[in-house]
Amino acid sequence: MSQPDMWPEDWGAGPPLALAPPPEVAETVLPTVYKQGGSYFQNVPATPPAVWGRGSEVIWAEGEALILAAPQGVGKTTLAHQIIRARIGLQDGVLGYPVAPGKRVLLLAMDRPSQTRRAGHRIFAYDDPAILNDRLVVWEGPPPFDLAQRTDILAAMCHQAGADTVVLDSLKDAAVGLSDDQVGAGYNRARQMALKEGIQVLELHHLVKRGPNGAAPNTMADIYGSVWITSGAGSIVLLWGEAGDPVVNLRHLKQPMDEIGPLHLTHDHTAGVTRVTQTTDLLEMARVAGSEGLTALAAAEALFEVKNPTRAQKEKARRKLEKHASAGELTRVEPAYPGGSASYYPVSQGTP
Repeated sequence: MSQPDMWPEDWGAGPPLALAPPPEVAETVLPTVYKQGGSYFQNVPATPPAVWGRGSEVIWAEGEALILAAPQGVGKTTLAHQIIRARIGLQDGVLGYPVAPGKRVLLLAMDRPSQTRRAGHRIFAYDDPAILNDRLVVWEGPPPFDLAQRTDILAAMCHQAGADTVVLDSLKDAAVGLSDDQVGAGYNRARQMALKEGIQVLELHHLVKRGPNGAAPNTMADIYGSVWITSGAGSIVLLWGEAGDPVVNLRHLKQPMDEIGPLHLTHDHTAGVTRVTQTTDLLEMARVAGSEGLTALAAAEALFEVKNPTRAQKEKARRKLEKHASAGELTRVEPAYPGGSASYYPVSQGTP
């Protein structure tokens, strides 16, 4: 059956419901605008529009919250301030990935705001104050209401501030008791209401513990709080290191599209700048591998810095290699025997 160009005028009426609310309730409470299924599911871009990212490497997608999680003192706020600076048009990108400029950022400086202010001074001290005053507004201290209890407040504060982006530093101060599922669900509702209003949401958050045997955390279960905190986010980036370390690791735990990294980052705390200092170059690895070629196993060992990568890590490495092959940078050669591994060679080198 062909789809009508417009909804019928009486589309929303339909047959009467057995438990239909009184007319006065329906008029004041129930929504009146719905989306057509055809355009909703078919008019979808190949890659989500990125607030922060490039192509299919989307770190922060429009309309989806980004969680930046880390233990204390490893640079969450430093990195967030650079994202803010790019979002208000004072720099092009962060960590080599472009940031789309926005209208105005609301920073909820709830966690130790005096330290946040000092950290921001290192980054914003020499910028045009007129631009900062126009495009960046700050709320200092806890919000006027617990955001998990008053789920309308986050969006309302953004509208009052004229902001299309909000940065929460940090989640533990936005709602009390985030480990409780009811609180986590309440905060997620506040987050989703803000996103629905076209507000881009960046959240700074903490970890619950170290990984097994003191290793670096590497799963969403290591993020503090209710499962609804992570479930409601579109992307999760984890920073790991010791407090004050100039070099920290970045892992992209949850991705809107392709995973970035893992990356090694260096914080220049004096200048307030973070740079990518080490990343695994699969093209260079394939070149050095010579006639043996580069396998997904060897790529995973290098990418994740482990001797025995998991099946998931090997699959992630294989996808990265396949992406290079699709781009015409590597050639994939099938194994010579059943059960063997495919090998990848630089296109310019040819295959053995």
